[in-house]
Amino acid sequence: MDKRTFLKVTGAAGAGLVLTPWMGCAPSNPQPSPATTAFGPETFKLPALGFGFDALAPAIDAATMEIHHGKHHAGYVRKLNAALDGTSTSGDGRLESLLAEVSPDNAALRNNGGGHYNHTLYWEVMRPGGPAAPEGDLAELITRDLGGVEAFAAAFAKAGATQFGSGWAWLMVNGEGKLEVTSTPNQDNPLMTQCVERTGTPILGMDVWEHAYYLNYQNRRKAYIEAFMSVVNWEAVSARLEGAISQVR
Repeated sequence: MDKRTFLKVTGAAGAGLVLTPWMGCAPSNPQPSPATTAFGPETFKLPALGFGFDALAPAIDAATMEIHHGKHHAGYVRKLNAALDGTSTSGDGRLESLLAEVSPDNAALRNNGGGHYNHTLYWEVMRPGGPAAPEGDLAELITRDLGGVEAFAAAFAKAGATQFGSGWAWLMVNGEGKLEVTSTPNQDNPLMTQCVERTGTPILGMDVWEHAYYLNYQNRRKAYIEAFMSVVNWEAVSARLEGAISQVR
């Protein structure tokens, strides 16, 4: 995708079509049944961090990283697998697909599936070193849609700081192919079309649950947000951006 095409993608995603079979005589040219995906006790796995627990210090300390990854995230994976074990879906079985269809009252999938997805993204969008600010197409789209890098950083920090209680701040690509800053409570995320007000594809997520920062920052959430922004993996965010834009039709 060249830059000009990349920057012009603003159409809404196409809607899917669900067909209900006629309950009568078998059609002369029957359609194949949709493939099903079965879930087992270890369908979903805890991803590796890709760097040491102390690699983001002093922004995020080693003890917080070890507990956050090995206890909190691992717990979401374990409970998600337990909730789905022995069930199946007519879809592709991808976590993103499950979350796009999760109902507000399906607490097991909503909380644990959201927790697994959100934390997987969280580890991917942090790194030691790397560019200190968005670059290339990401920077251009931030300027186009959010008024520039400084304005985006302020809006993102505000979304995290003002999220009441536990939750997340997001930079996402919305259905019009534009960047948008939003926040969600608990382990909700913008993929959950039946659960949240603002929907889209997340490309940057910041955990503002207290377990993400309390050992080092106590109640100083704003200080944690500033530290988080210093270790964002902008290359990973750019890669997620391109993937999200390519899904918009």
